[in-house]
Amino acid sequence: MADLIQGHQTDGVDETKTSPSRADMDIETQRRCVVLLSGGLDSTTTLAIAKSQGFDVYAMTFRYGQRHEAELEAARNVASHFEVCQHIVVEMDLRQFGGSALTGDLEVPKGRSEEEMAEAIPVTYVPARNTIFLSYALAWAEVLNSADIFIGVNSVDYSGYPDCRPEYIAAYQQMAELATRRGVEGDQGLTIHTPLSALTKGEIVRWGLQLGVDYSQTSTCYDPSSSGAACGECDACLLRLRGFADNGLQDPAPYQAQ
Repeated sequence: MADLIQGHQTDGVDETKTSPSRADMDIETQRRCVVLLSGGLDSTTTLAIAKSQGFDVYAMTFRYGQRHEAELEAARNVASHFEVCQHIVVEMDLRQFGGSALTGDLEVPKGRSEEEMAEAIPVTYVPARNTIFLSYALAWAEVLNSADIFIGVNSVDYSGYPDCRPEYIAAYQQMAELATRRGVEGDQGLTIHTPLSALTKGEIVRWGLQLGVDYSQTSTCYDPSSSGAACGECDACLLRLRGFADNGLQDPAPYQAQ
């Protein structure tokens, strides 16, 4: 495509105006990816990883009625910092269903041990959230002619969400290959990248810092103050704080006074 742009004009005819072939389009778009970006620690690190691997990043964020809307501003800051190709915020309202402390009136659990977090699926689980988010990402990837989606799920230091497990991602990818034009026409298959899946929070923080992530821009808390300061006591905050502590560091994000 670059050599077409550098063409010349002859007798008033612009020779650069040639319709690109399918092969040209494939070369142009083969390094595009969609990154699901919440604005939290994991998704921001995932975006940095995608950038480091040479992808042209298209970031997708959701305003779904979550109580922790501070993450939306964080997502915008992260997308700007990493100069993504495009950042879109999808609007939906999962409060219509409820069923979660993040989209309803249930209380966010505080001060739980890691053993307690692992006992059962917590009330902060949003029913089918990753399935919904991945479906939107899949649709956008098709439009972009992209074969790559990045999501920051983790199955080590996490709160027991069923849609963060490797077997869920594998099943979704198989479904996506049956449900898309790319899969049916035999083009390059879709890959759902989960680079953080088997890492501890400490390992995630370490990798992100190596890639230049500014974690002061991120927001992870399930129950932040109106100013966006983290509570320091919910599952997400406790796991995040441990990730920094494991690296001998203090979390640069703002926290409410205890």
